Amino acid sequence: MTASTAPAGRAPRLTARSRRRLSVLAFLAPWLVGFAMFFAYPLVATVYFSFTRYDLFTLEYTGLTNYRFLLGDEDAWRAMGNTLWLVAVMVPLRVLFGLGAAQLLVHVKRGGSLLRSVFYLPYLVPPVAATVAFVFVFNPGTGPLHTLTEAVGLPWPDWFNDPSWSKPGLTLLGLWAVGDVMVILLAALLDVPRPLYEAAEIDGAGPWQRFRHITLPTVAPVLAFAAVTGVIQTLQYFTQAMVAGKVAAGQSDQPGTQTAPGYPDGSTLTFPQWLYDEGFRQFNMGYACVLALVLFAVAMLFTMVLLRQFHAFADGEA
Repeated sequence: MTASTAPAGRAPRLTARSRRRLSVLAFLAPWLVGFAMFFAYPLVATVYFSFTRYDLFTLEYTGLTNYRFLLGDEDAWRAMGNTLWLVAVMVPLRVLFGLGAAQLLVHVKRGGSLLRSVFYLPYLVPPVAATVAFVFVFNPGTGPLHTLTEAVGLPWPDWFNDPSWSKPGLTLLGLWAVGDVMVILLAALLDVPRPLYEAAEIDGAGPWQRFRHITLPTVAPVLAFAAVTGVIQTLQYFTQAMVAGKVAAGQSDQPGTQTAPGYPDGSTLTFPQWLYDEGFRQFNMGYACVLALVLFAVAMLFTMVLLRQFHAFADGEA
């Protein structure tokens, strides 16, 4: 009997390599099922529906019509511009502010635990409640800050009713709730080896040189994580901008009513808001799928560019 044949009625034995592969697949099965159900299938379905006119009831193939319509959709491009403005301004400021706060807490000798709690608590406030309170505090008619600045003769803009100041107002709200970034950067700073600072001091390095050549290269991976996650979160920026616009405009969602997002004058209209409006208010699901794919592509592009830049920075320092 040759090795390639087996007695009748006896199943061929699994080799050790096959058993290992089956064991690996068994352990990976939960992840593979979740990946297929919650990422692969929705992505493929989104690509398919982007070539159709779909309103949850009827489905009609339209080819590239939705993509051509996107090229002339001024509201979509305005929403993308507002979102990219927030990415370019809010994300770097949040990372820098979080790094500064973490650096301050590292050098605090007394009351460090209390200050950490003070910096982190605003992040725990629910976004809707925080935005409502922020709009009222910054409102020139109802807020106490306007009274204080008026008493000392300083100008106070109409933050969330002026298109020129609405996005800076949202940026201030993001800086107020910077506790999440501060915590991870604080952990990274505390993990920097102290002997490196001591050796640099002996060599005559000043505070800036120690920060530039020791602190930054050591915490660069954490900075990359904070920047990438910050970009992804800001590209999905929805709740705060929506609530701020509605509160500033004195609007409220009631049954049977629809209000256009973006008050004032479209300055707080973000790309996820426009996607939601097209998909779940106008029921243009095919076009909403195109917007979702654009958002996905932009997020991937930003992620690859940021990771490449941080890798180049780390290689240069090495």
